[in-house]
Amino acid sequence: MPKSLAFGVAMLAFVLPETGVSTQSAAAKPSFDEFEVATIKPTSPNPAARWIRMLSANEFAAKNHALKTLIAAAYNLSPQAILGGPAWVDSDHYDITARTPGRVRPDLNEQMSMLRKLLADRFQLAFHRDEKEMRVYALTVTKGGAKLQESTLSPDASPQGPPPLIFTVLPQLIRLPARYATMGEFASVLQRAALDLPVLDRTGLSGRYDFDLEFTPDESLFGGALGKGPDESTRPGLFAAIQQQLGLRLEVTKGAVQALVIDHVERPSAN
Repeated sequence: MPKSLAFGVAMLAFVLPETGVSTQSAAAKPSFDEFEVATIKPTSPNPAARWIRMLSANEFAAKNHALKTLIAAAYNLSPQAILGGPAWVDSDHYDITARTPGRVRPDLNEQMSMLRKLLADRFQLAFHRDEKEMRVYALTVTKGGAKLQESTLSPDASPQGPPPLIFTVLPQLIRLPARYATMGEFASVLQRAALDLPVLDRTGLSGRYDFDLEFTPDESLFGGALGKGPDESTRPGLFAAIQQQLGLRLEVTKGAVQALVIDHVERPSAN
């Protein structure tokens, strides 16, 4: 594997958990109040990736996540909107493996509900909300209109549901192949992984879409982990790509964000 590709995979495999709707009746579906069993361990040195996803219909896993990014996923926030707590909240990384109740795959909201319960139980996480006016990115539709195709994917095509929304890092190129994705999910993965500010979905688009986004990295993305892209690249940067390929735009503005302020947290005991 080329060094640049290996570095990209190691640093930038960011995932938004997949969504889907079970074909089983509501009466047969578990309540998904909490994971049946869950293990939390420190991430081993030199991890290969960072992600959160369902591995099967009832296997949930998170790899190489700091508590701050786990909170960001669980509460659908930008890490910039998570305040307070000791330094290890951002520096210590953990792997989670868990089993969900029954044989029905939980949807995104149910997965995150169980993750929230796990964080409260194992990390003793306590917090309060505080509305903050801060700089944000507003995701809007350009005057020419969105260039998005309504999804033709069935959410029940496989036990794992639709493919996860993930940035794939290749030499000198980043791809985001999206299938069965909402604009809210797109905004969420942008704010949790690529950008340094919260992203507010102001597109007014309520459907699910299939699209492929390709762009050249620069120092402002992914916390500067990839550095500057190649000068000779003919591919646009992220902001231009979103406008040219999707008919959307990101604009910096001010907006009210419900920040999460950590009041108490503890390192988890050994599992």
